[in-house]
Amino acid sequence: MGGGGGSDVKNAVWMRALIMAGIILGVAVVSYVGLGVVVANMKHHTWEEEEIHYDEVKATWQAEVDAGNISSADETNAFYEAKEAAHHHEIEAHLSYLTYRVAGLAVLFVGIIFAAFLSISGILNSSQADEHHDDHHGHDEHEHHGSASPIIFSFGCLLFLLGFPDFADGLHGLMMGSTKGTIGDLAVSMMGLTIVTVGIANWWREDLPFVGYGEQLATSDPFAGQHIRKAGIWVFLMSEVMVFATFFSSYLRMRTEWCTKWAFDDGKCTLDPGENLAMTASDYLRPGGAAGTGDFWTMLPGAVNTFALIISSYTIVLALKIAKSHDYKAPSGFLGSLMPTKKAAIRNYLIITLALGTMFIVLKLVEWSHLIAEGFTIGTEQGSIFYVATGAHGVHVFAGLLVMLYMIFKADTVEWSEENAQGIEYFGLYWHFVDLAWVVIFPAFYLY
Repeated sequence: MGGGGGSDVKNAVWMRALIMAGIILGVAVVSYVGLGVVVANMKHHTWEEEEIHYDEVKATWQAEVDAGNISSADETNAFYEAKEAAHHHEIEAHLSYLTYRVAGLAVLFVGIIFAAFLSISGILNSSQADEHHDDHHGHDEHEHHGSASPIIFSFGCLLFLLGFPDFADGLHGLMMGSTKGTIGDLAVSMMGLTIVTVGIANWWREDLPFVGYGEQLATSDPFAGQHIRKAGIWVFLMSEVMVFATFFSSYLRMRTEWCTKWAFDDGKCTLDPGENLAMTASDYLRPGGAAGTGDFWTMLPGAVNTFALIISSYTIVLALKIAKSHDYKAPSGFLGSLMPTKKAAIRNYLIITLALGTMFIVLKLVEWSHLIAEGFTIGTEQGSIFYVATGAHGVHVFAGLLVMLYMIFKADTVEWSEENAQGIEYFGLYWHFVDLAWVVIFPAFYLY
């Protein structure tokens, strides 16, 4: 939300970022211990018991087949039905274990990154003497400066993407409980994330004093008279529309060529000898899908994420509305105790938005772990477009959460007001786009 000039920011203010980092890290560690260790270990024990039971029932069925009492092709006898029921319970137990294991690890991973961004930004920006801040501030109070943050950020993204394939393998190993090669797999991408963090920290230092003065206006058509940052965010969003348009067009083009169960049942396609039906994500997720594994609970994470993003768009609008208000009045009742002042109301609505976005990321990783466990991997053409499209959207959500961390920090320190509320407005435009993109992704990839 960069800007220029404004009030000086003392080092003590930056050090408050460390307090926020400690709180976030504490919550993440407690959540991981509760979900990823305690509950996950209980679920793992249940999974082991179901595996043993399934092996016993399967052995009994096989013994009956070997004795010639039943046919292996007979799916109506009690032995086969017992075997299938035991197998179903074993799968359910496995997925239940993955839910808590992955949720705990996801919360811990996100919490560590959040805490790292806050800590590094706080330490780097408080490392200069207050006198230096004062001297720098006195010479160019309202000037706009070029920033090195974009090039630093871009270089970090380059390293992250270069190491992403190994990074993904390393994360998968962690989620599955394996540590072999994990550190080496994560190294390049983690270096990239560290450089990204440094770029973000520098941007925080450049923007935090901004109190609404010196906002630059465009002088050329078609944006003449508009704030340059607002015009910039709209141009950026137009480029983002093109990015997601490639995902949708690729998916629709590929989907029309696949012989899915829906198309096969309607007689719209035929299978060549040895060819199988194309299995999409919706076949694994939606009730009655071709994979035969989908039910209400497998569809639930995607549905919850849809409502989470819609609500988060509403809460950030509330934060903007309050920031632009002239005379804030606390609501009555319980909500009033949470929003007693204008400062608290803006901060808390932003925190709610952050929590909803974080829940989106956690549920997305849980959902992915279920799909991978059921055989829907990125190695297939159906899986590749699904994971690339939903993964790219998830990265946009996560990038927005990192920006939101700064907005919460600013709300708790120098504060948002009607003079500088345009920062929330511009970020809100980006967040609404992320929300809108998911509203299109969900029916296209999950229901169709």
